[in-house]
Amino acid sequence: MTAQVGDKIIVESERAGQPGREGEVEEVVHDDPPRYRVRWTDGRTTIFAPTAGVARIEPKKRKKAKTAS
Repeated sequence: MTAQVGDKIIVESERAGQPGREGEVEEVVHDDPPRYRVRWTDGRTTIFAPTAGVARIEPKKRKKAKTAS
């Protein structure tokens, strides 16, 4: 799992009946193992180290570069 700045990260809850959480990757702190600075929707910012199967990443829609014609 790799993320880039601006990607959305969604973490499923580990407990039944509790909602998951989501946020935006603000910084890639370390690549291997991955560590991301994430601003969560509740306004908090944390360093997040995802483990297998815990989170999914939705890439930010990136603008395509315009080609000169």
